[in-house]
Amino acid sequence: MLLEKLRDKAFYQNTIDVWIAFCEERALDWYNVDGYRTFINYLNSKGLKMQKFPLCIKESGGLYERGKDKTKFLEELSHYSDTESSAYTLKLSDEVISKIRSFSTA
Repeated sequence: MLLEKLRDKAFYQNTIDVWIAFCEERALDWYNVDGYRTFINYLNSKGLKMQKFPLCIKESGGLYERGKDKTKFLEELSHYSDTESSAYTLKLSDEVISKIRSFSTA
């Protein structure tokens, strides 16, 4: 239910925090750059409306206590220049959360 808790903080969230919440729900390692890139590709394939979000690496600690790990994750992600390696804002409606939870990491 971490995705709902994230939505309770703000209806629109960035995809980095959504990815971390999704991984924590599934007890997955969120510090997986290829996993995040696959996740963004999946969200795009589902036609979800996302807006590119300029996430500042130094200010990305935010909701998660692992701010330093998150900064390292974003630095690693910044080495890629494709759309799957960007951060986006996403409206966390029930339908969107359902689609997120349908994502398979296998």
